[in-house]
Amino acid sequence: MSMQQTNHILSDSTETIIRGCLAGDRASQAKLYHLFASKMMGVCMWYARNREEAEEILQDGFVRVFRYMNSYSRQGSFEGWVRSTMVSAALSKYRNKSTRMWVVTEFNNDVHDVSEQAGFISKYDERELIKLVQQLPPAYRMVFNLYVFEGLKHREIAKALQVSEGTSKSNLADARKILQNAIKVKKKVAAS
Repeated sequence: MSMQQTNHILSDSTETIIRGCLAGDRASQAKLYHLFASKMMGVCMWYARNREEAEEILQDGFVRVFRYMNSYSRQGSFEGWVRSTMVSAALSKYRNKSTRMWVVTEFNNDVHDVSEQAGFISKYDERELIKLVQQLPPAYRMVFNLYVFEGLKHREIAKALQVSEGTSKSNLADARKILQNAIKVKKKVAAS
């Protein structure tokens, strides 16, 4: 069977599952969950402090998927829509905390090196990188993930997190520095 035929069958199967979910069919909801849970757990891990929190985000995300599935316009991939819903669930979790976690540091070219690239990410083991990202302060973690993995611009991040663009830029620069320093320390320890 060719890859194109496999993708067509998968999309037909997914469409059938979506229709079942829209009709409130529990078996279809279970199939949808099992189809995407593993991949979406990976997304949630980037936004969470630990596995337990990622599981909470995943569950909240799927509740949202089932609740708002009728808003999926069938434009673009369904998986992309589910991913976006998971990211939204993660952001909502942090916005709804009773204490504000946002570091209010404005971006300053003299302090923050804007020429930094996220290339160090591709050279590092994903599991180890997830652990390091999870250790970032929540504001840094959110901005880092939205910028690096979701491809959002600082204007979009600022709006999503209800902070200024300068704060978004500053948090990204600081997150990169923290991650680079942590990676350097890990490499020194490993070399010892």
